[in-house]
Amino acid sequence: MPELYDVAAIGNAIVDVIAPATDAWLDEHGLTKGAMMLVDPGQSAALYSKMAAGVEASGGSAANTIAGLASFGGRGAFMGKVADDKLGEVFAHDMRAIGARFENAPLVGGPATAVSMINVTPDGQRTMCTFLGASVEFTDTDVEADIVEASKIVYLEGYLFDAEAARRAFAKAAALAHGAGRQIALTLSDSFVVERHRGGLLGFIESQVDLLFANEAELLALFQTEDFDEACEALRTRCDLAAVTRSDKGSVILSKGERLTVKAEPVEKVVDTTGAGDQYAAGFMFGLSRGRPLHQCGQFASLAAAEVISHYGPRPLVPLKDLAASKGY
Repeated sequence: MPELYDVAAIGNAIVDVIAPATDAWLDEHGLTKGAMMLVDPGQSAALYSKMAAGVEASGGSAANTIAGLASFGGRGAFMGKVADDKLGEVFAHDMRAIGARFENAPLVGGPATAVSMINVTPDGQRTMCTFLGASVEFTDTDVEADIVEASKIVYLEGYLFDAEAARRAFAKAAALAHGAGRQIALTLSDSFVVERHRGGLLGFIESQVDLLFANEAELLALFQTEDFDEACEALRTRCDLAAVTRSDKGSVILSKGERLTVKAEPVEKVVDTTGAGDQYAAGFMFGLSRGRPLHQCGQFASLAAAEVISHYGPRPLVPLKDLAASKGY
């Protein structure tokens, strides 16, 4: 089958509500800074009523990554579940408007489209309270075999590991991808996800994952250690290729034969870290899908992450293709 897409992603289809907040406000409402917690519709509505004025934007980790890929000029597809409601229509429109394929049928008669309340403190850290709604209704029947088989890389969002039906979808996507000679990439998404599903994630990584994305906290949680170098070596034996982000320390790229350190792209002011890991993955996979050397993949990734943390919102506001060209990448 011809390669029609650089990356096809499977993830939660979510609309984000992003607003500024103080550390004291987080404490007042019992929120753990920097974490993602799941809430029900009532909790979501109650939190929304207490938040500062904010902005709404289509989000979801893997969907943000596809948006970043498209901004580089890459060809992307997204698979996820929205409801047959207004927010579902907004999400679908936004994905198609950036040139990404999104054709999963909306859910009828079930939960509403997922919403994430994101409160951003002055240091740029984001704290998320997410109502998963229709997104958790994604099952293996929603995995589009022809799209998986036509994509160079199939990217899976770790947040979906909370849903058993989505784990079955991951297994189906991995089997289809490997059967077609494609790569499976996984992002760990959140250290709390890792702590909840450590055993299952390790098994999936060892047996199915070709490329793993993680931040330092997630990696340490995966191997239950405080020693970064120890965790890197443990990961190297379980995965052919991995990229681990370390905020302003840059990132580390691990393969069977080498360990590369990539500097973080300078940022004048960190405004909002929402989407930093998503855009890092976008840049890295764009470079990888185009046959670029690993160090340059890391440069693309750092550039994309720097752009998104310089403003509110999880998706690029300026074309990443132009930024990369200005750097000579």
